[in-house]
Amino acid sequence: MNVSSFLKQLTKLRVAHVNGTPAPHKAVLLLSVIQGMEGGDIGENKIFITPELVARFKDNWHMLVHSDQFSPNFSLPFYHLKSGGFWHLHTHPGMEVLLTSSGSIKSFSGLKNAVAYACLDEGVYDLLLKRVNRELAIQTLLTTYLGGQQLKRSGYDLFQVYEQQILCEPPALYGTSGGCHSAGSAQIKAALRNDASMDDEEEIFVRGGVFKKVVPRVYNYTCCISGMKIVATRDVQMIDACHIVPFSESHDDTIRNGLSLSPNFHRAFDRFLITIDRDFRVVVSPHFSEAGGHSLRAFEGKQIYLPDEVRYRPSGENLGWHYERFLRVGA
Repeated sequence: MNVSSFLKQLTKLRVAHVNGTPAPHKAVLLLSVIQGMEGGDIGENKIFITPELVARFKDNWHMLVHSDQFSPNFSLPFYHLKSGGFWHLHTHPGMEVLLTSSGSIKSFSGLKNAVAYACLDEGVYDLLLKRVNRELAIQTLLTTYLGGQQLKRSGYDLFQVYEQQILCEPPALYGTSGGCHSAGSAQIKAALRNDASMDDEEEIFVRGGVFKKVVPRVYNYTCCISGMKIVATRDVQMIDACHIVPFSESHDDTIRNGLSLSPNFHRAFDRFLITIDRDFRVVVSPHFSEAGGHSLRAFEGKQIYLPDEVRYRPSGENLGWHYERFLRVGA
């Protein structure tokens, strides 16, 4: 594979046309992948479906697509780009039949459940490791499918939008909000029933990814119960963001419904083996036994580590919900 051959392939992507305008989905996805390579998010020839990639796709769409003829759908180009000949889908074990028996993907959750990652032809990936080739590919995509626009930052960043909502927006407001880049309660419930639009599912997925990053950061990457702090030199998350009231019940991923927990405490909290009372003290269930050197019971009555800013601390209402459920489960 040489650069000229690859650039020619890029000009011949199979895309729909609406009123003579080429659908921009595949071009925007490829632009987002190339940016991921430049920024280090994609460090090998495995393109996973991550909140960062979906958010970058939405950001580029917001910047480059100015027609309401098309919907900013990530799932379809990720699946259908395989028709380009250089984009290959790798399924989760046992899910191969979904790619061979279906002509398309019906939902974002369907895509994630079937596809583990995509990869490029090795020759194409090697070409894109060079900056000059990435710039040529970007220019070809912009010229062919996006009216020759320039790729530049627009001042809009979906991750930052969601971060501000998670940190600052009251849960009640989030539950009733809607519109662009703010999935309201109805959309969330629909997504949890698997009958939402792909756009709703994608935005909830991105917002969940932001929640997983924001909560540990607010707690200084420290487990709020054990005090364990791990800051990896690579982008590896070692402390979990835990919902106090499960998202499936609350539809609330604002900061006051979050706790920063190490994985073992996260599992114990989700299973109501431990809880935290309204005074921020750990309560441990009497209904289990344990052995070994890392005892949950050693933290009975301990006050948890809290964020410095009071507005980021868990709400009494959410802690009360979990405490009451803890008592019922243990009854």
